[in-house]
Amino acid sequence: MSKLPRLAEIPAFNAYMGQGWGTPDRTPPVVPGAPEAAAAHRARLAAALPGRDVTIAAGHAPVRSNDTSYDFRPDSDFYWLTGCPVEGGVVVLRGGDATLYLPPPAYPGEPGFFSDGTYGELWVGAAPGLADWSAALGIEVRPLDEAPSVENPEELRRVLAELRMIKDGWEVERLREAVDRTVEGFAAVLAEIPAAVEGRGERWLQGTFDRHARTYGNGPGYASIVGSGKHAPTLHWVRCDGPVLPDELLLLDLGVEVRSHYTADVTRTFPASGRFSPAQRQVHDLVEKAHRAALAQVAPGRRFTDFHHAAMEVIARGLHDWGLLPVSVDEALSEHGQHHRRYLVCGIGHHLGLDVHDCAQSRPEAYQGALMAPGMVLTVEPGLYFHAHDLTVPPELRGIGVRIEDDLLVTEDGAEVLSAELPLDADGLERWMLR
Repeated sequence: MSKLPRLAEIPAFNAYMGQGWGTPDRTPPVVPGAPEAAAAHRARLAAALPGRDVTIAAGHAPVRSNDTSYDFRPDSDFYWLTGCPVEGGVVVLRGGDATLYLPPPAYPGEPGFFSDGTYGELWVGAAPGLADWSAALGIEVRPLDEAPSVENPEELRRVLAELRMIKDGWEVERLREAVDRTVEGFAAVLAEIPAAVEGRGERWLQGTFDRHARTYGNGPGYASIVGSGKHAPTLHWVRCDGPVLPDELLLLDLGVEVRSHYTADVTRTFPASGRFSPAQRQVHDLVEKAHRAALAQVAPGRRFTDFHHAAMEVIARGLHDWGLLPVSVDEALSEHGQHHRRYLVCGIGHHLGLDVHDCAQSRPEAYQGALMAPGMVLTVEPGLYFHAHDLTVPPELRGIGVRIEDDLLVTEDGAEVLSAELPLDADGLERWMLR
């Protein structure tokens, strides 16, 4: 025999494999409240686009290499409208009616049951059928091969992004859950700092949080950032392949994505030794001052950019006092200056929800140019990043990177910091490490 037999082509094997199977528990993995929230979301979209038919696809897991893929995560708009996490799904909205098209699983009696690595129940585990999904979600579900072609014009994505800016009560509770699980993850990471310092390094801490996130949610909502020493000023240090140095700062930017796919996004900067040095505290104190100034500007009726400008004024004045600005504070803060941004080139806040950078397809006038409103959830995250090779910085400040980031809910009369359990000040962070 020159090759192994193909089991799906052997009639006797097919007949045998179709017999003697019970029915496993095929309850769809639906987050409580998700179907009701999705129905309300569909009604909002129908009101925003009256008379329009809308088609949104769930998408597919991207290929990692050859025939292996990354874990599947549904398109955020698709999930917002359906509460369904099935790969390959398509939802069609016609007015107030919705039809969901899903790939049918392969059950005993079908060759795909044992030969299809994507939809065969023997490969992927108990798989809900179309009727199961229909009952769980409260909408009509039909086979995927009956779905129309999918076209997602830019206008549709924009409308959905702007609708998603205002979170309903169910969404807010999911975000509270994500923040709570994230704060617990910070505690788990801090407990492992001694092991990381002893040689296991940044990746040990990254893995500690990612394991926590996968245990209490789907996993991290974005690539976890763990930066020690000279890596802390690198804005997206996700390689995490360096040591954790005992006398340096440790920047942790972490977020758990819970089962409903909503994510937190929280950052704190800790001294790995448990005590800030004078230079480290000097930088942290300025960032904290900027952070508090920004928090005070988050309220309904204020412009989204107000907290940015409040934080930047504090940062610019502080850097000027330290002799790090080549121009006056006013010139630095002007549109034609921005010299202080050398040490803070990133934005310092964004919408948060199903995506860590939520609602990114919105029009500029509906995002940064808009007024904050109750139900918005956003981050505030000023920082200072003094790279080790930046010769404009005094030697004692080089290699220091500090970011403080909180998640806020805009309320009717102000804002609520969802991540308030984590301290902001240096003394509070030192005490939190000793808990």
